Amino acid sequence: MSNTIQVFIADDHPIVRRGIKGLLQTEADMEVVGEAANGRDAVTEVQRLQPDIVLMDLVMPGMDGIEAIKNIRAEGLETRILVLTSFATDDKVFPAIKAGALGYLIKDTVPDELVRAIRQVQLGQPTLHPAIAQKLLQEISGSSHQPPSPDPLTEREIEVLRLVARGYSNQEIADTLIIGVATVYTHVSNILAKLHLASRTQAALYALREGYASLYEDEGSA
Repeated sequence: MSNTIQVFIADDHPIVRRGIKGLLQTEADMEVVGEAANGRDAVTEVQRLQPDIVLMDLVMPGMDGIEAIKNIRAEGLETRILVLTSFATDDKVFPAIKAGALGYLIKDTVPDELVRAIRQVQLGQPTLHPAIAQKLLQEISGSSHQPPSPDPLTEREIEVLRLVARGYSNQEIADTLIIGVATVYTHVSNILAKLHLASRTQAALYALREGYASLYEDEGSA
């Protein structure tokens, strides 16, 4: 299996696509395998090409990025989605994360940070612009009308939550804890239900806020 990260660019501005493509061509471990100028074409091409990463703009003609994310995630592909957009408003951020984006960057992100984010998302690690992370943390902190379930997380669920926060996939969690993938899926579902969270990214942020995980954990730490 190739170690090259296959990237697809979905953005309605040709100059943006060309600029990103030029940047990624300088990275030995990255290859741009396709591009699209609207969400509908992005969905079709991602289904065909099945790239590792999609860089997804949110405001595009025909079908916007949020709908495109939903359609891509509904296909059950291993492709991971990193939003790269000009918008940091709540009506864009929360729907994009809920739809299944694993990362969210603003277009003022410096090139080196974009490259780093692509590598992180490829590893399954949620990657958020600081302003976006702050919004999501505030959203989780402000969800007091739906407090966590009185049924506390079990020790095993806390173990799973820590690994989710470190960006592990269900298969990687199963391998680490020596349990079945279906069991991991059940644990993740229970965690989201108990905490009244909508996605793994929100669960990762919750784990950071509550001290179950740290942004500065070593890759080999427990």
